[in-house]
Amino acid sequence: MKTTTKKKNAPSIGRYIDAEEKSLVKLIESGNFEAESIMTPALKKKYMQSARATMNDARIKISLRLAQTDLVKLKAQAMREGMPYQTLIGSILHKAVSR
Repeated sequence: MKTTTKKKNAPSIGRYIDAEEKSLVKLIESGNFEAESIMTPALKKKYMQSARATMNDARIKISLRLAQTDLVKLKAQAMREGMPYQTLIGSILHKAVSR
């Protein structure tokens, strides 16, 4: 029986990602990766206004099922924009129902 050695708790890249994704994983793991923010002062102001509009005393707590890939993308977007992901989700929903 052949044994393989893996780093403890290291995620497996697996066969499900393409060459571009593999190169991105290598870049991130090398420590030379810097994410670029798309947040401009005007965009930040817009999102902060939407977030404030969703944050008031009449808020209620809900449960929501999302696809894992959508949640990962939402968290990444929120990180780039410098806000909590739940605030971003609330802002997106507020904009959708306020049209």
